[in-house]
Order: sequence, then structure tokens, then C-alpha cells
Amino acid sequence: MTKAELVDKIAKDACITKKAAETALASTTSGIRDSLKKGKKVTLVGFGTFSVARRAARNGRNPQTGDVIKIKAAKTPRFRAGKALKDAVR
Repeated sequence: MTKAELVDKIAKDACITKKAAETALASTTSGIRDSLKKGKKVTLVGFGTFSVARRAARNGRNPQTGDVIKIKAAKTPRFRAGKALKDAVR
């Protein structure tokens, strides 16, 4: 499903305009993004939890030359599906 298809579904299900649905979706995604930037978790009960995980520094290899390179530590977003979402997919 694309963003446009999701906006259409939100508009149809909530009986609102596509513009209002697009604004609601943009607000939701920016709210999740802002919370993750601050290092906070976002939990949507029944759907899942968005969080930030730290990846440790490690050594890797340049695939062209085979040389060992150092890969810096990084923060990465994670999503863990909730029980209701897992059950719906099964």
C-alpha cells in the first residue's frame, strides 16, 4: 500500500476529505518521528511499538577491495509488532 492509497482509505473510513486525511497522516508520522528523535518510545496498543536502538561500532569489509573498514556506532529506528497485529497477519 502506498501513501496515497493509505490517505484514500483514511478519508473513506473516517468520512473526511483527502486533504484532511493527508494532514492527519502527516501529523501522525511527524509525531512518531519527533518522539523517536528525543529517544522516546511510541506505543500504539494492539498495533506495535516504535523505538530507537543503538548499533555498536564494528568492523566491516569493502566488497571491492576486501579491506577492513570501521563502521561507526549508530542509532536506528525499530518496530515491534503488537499481539493484535501479529494475530491479524497469521
